[in-house]
Amino acid sequence: MKRLLAIAVLLPGLVFAQPYPSKPVRLIVPFAPGGATDVIARLTGQKLSESLGQQFVVDNRPGANGNIGTEMAVKAAPDGYTLVMSYDGTLAINPSVYRKMPFDPQKDLVPVASVAQLPLLMVVNSEFGAKNVAEFVAYAKANPGKVNFSGAGYGSAGHLAAELFRARAGIDIVHVNYKGGGQAVQDLLGGQIQMLMTGLTTVEGHVKAGKLRALAFTSGKRMPGAPEVPTFAEEGYAVVAYSWYGILAPAGTPPEIVKKLNAEVNRILQLPEVRERLTALGTEPTGGTPEKFAETIRTDTARWAKVVGDAGIRID
Repeated sequence: MKRLLAIAVLLPGLVFAQPYPSKPVRLIVPFAPGGATDVIARLTGQKLSESLGQQFVVDNRPGANGNIGTEMAVKAAPDGYTLVMSYDGTLAINPSVYRKMPFDPQKDLVPVASVAQLPLLMVVNSEFGAKNVAEFVAYAKANPGKVNFSGAGYGSAGHLAAELFRARAGIDIVHVNYKGGGQAVQDLLGGQIQMLMTGLTTVEGHVKAGKLRALAFTSGKRMPGAPEVPTFAEEGYAVVAYSWYGILAPAGTPPEIVKKLNAEVNRILQLPEVRERLTALGTEPTGGTPEKFAETIRTDTARWAKVVGDAGIRID
């Protein structure tokens, strides 16, 4: 017994180390409550709490398209007790849009697990003449500079996906910036803008009511929630884009903690109730290894950098 006590004094934490997690975990959401990132974080956090026996407490810290909350995670102790549920806009788009970033997403964070991806949907006002993508392009080419569009946020995934479509189609359409999707949808309904690129759940009710018309998804395949809507590829345009969500930890977080969290997230994403909830949100469960998630971040950062540069998008 004396020998064990002596070892404990010399190597504190080794003998009496408790398995992770041994206390509540803070899960930062760098956006306001109620949005897709928040809902996905709360769903995932609840299931992690149930399986790991400690509370995963969601902490909403909105601002600067996710930069503020994500920076808080970057500066936290790398011990596994502060995580962040971030998304592509912050991790892969902001580095090209913002002249000065408060952190480097690829150096200051460790990918833990990809959770879900959200394809974007191109919708128009039902009174707008175009009934499909080909008619939209024909109208835009016949009326250069007279079609207004939005992606519900300057430099957002919706904005960049629309810019990618604009470039692929060779059309002159005008971006209108909004602080959020709600105002953009209202102006689309009112006819102030003619096209919006957003998630299905944002406009699904208006599409079903016949007020808006869905033209195409940016997904690689048709979506179960709206199987009648074609993809851009089916319409002849190489526009494949997803807004994705995942959990990350501060750089330096022990690999064994990352591995444990990754395994739990992947297990959770196989639960029928989780998959049903994510599908109802218009997202697709993803999962996979931390390395695969890191590759997604690298690939999309390079891809969106070109779109941002070509469109001249910049925030000081």
